[in-house]
Amino acid sequence: MSLPPIFGTARLLDDPELRFGASGVAVCRVRLAFNSRRKNQETGQWEDSDTLFVDGTVFRQEAEHVAESLTRGMEVIVYGRIKTEQYETREGEKRSATKLMIDGIGPSLKFATAKVQKMSRSGGDRGQQSGGGFGGDDPWQTAAPTPSRSNGGGFDVEPPF
Repeated sequence: MSLPPIFGTARLLDDPELRFGASGVAVCRVRLAFNSRRKNQETGQWEDSDTLFVDGTVFRQEAEHVAESLTRGMEVIVYGRIKTEQYETREGEKRSATKLMIDGIGPSLKFATAKVQKMSRSGGDRGQQSGGGFGGDDPWQTAAPTPSRSNGGGFDVEPPF
C-alpha cells in the first residue's frame, strides 16, 4: 500500500531549516499551512476557514534548493505523500505526528514572480558530461537548429522557444 498523496497551495510558516544527516544527505524541514480561503458574499471580505498545519521534509539536492530559494510567508505549490510517524517523548509517552514527504515544491506565481536558474549536477550522476550541466540525455541542452522558412508559408518551422 502506498502513502496517500497530497497536492495543493500552502504558505511557509517559517524559513526552511536545512540540516545534513550523518551520511551527508541534505534534509530540509518546512512548516506549511494549507487553508481554505473564501469570499463572504454578504460582507465581500475574504475569510480563512479550515487550516491544516503540517511539517514537510525534502531531501538531497532539492533540500538545498528549497533552503536557498524559499522564505517565510511565501505561497508555494507542493505535492508529496502523507505519512504518520510514531515516536516516544522523554517522559515515555507514545505519540504520533502527520508529516508530508515532499516530492516537489516551488513558489506560486499567482501573486509573485520568480527567476529560475538551472543548476548543474555534481559528479557521479548518470549522463554526466565533462563540461558540467545535465548530461547528454537532456534534449534542451544542445543548440537549437537554425529556423527554416522552407515550408512555403513564410513561417518558422521550429517553435519560437
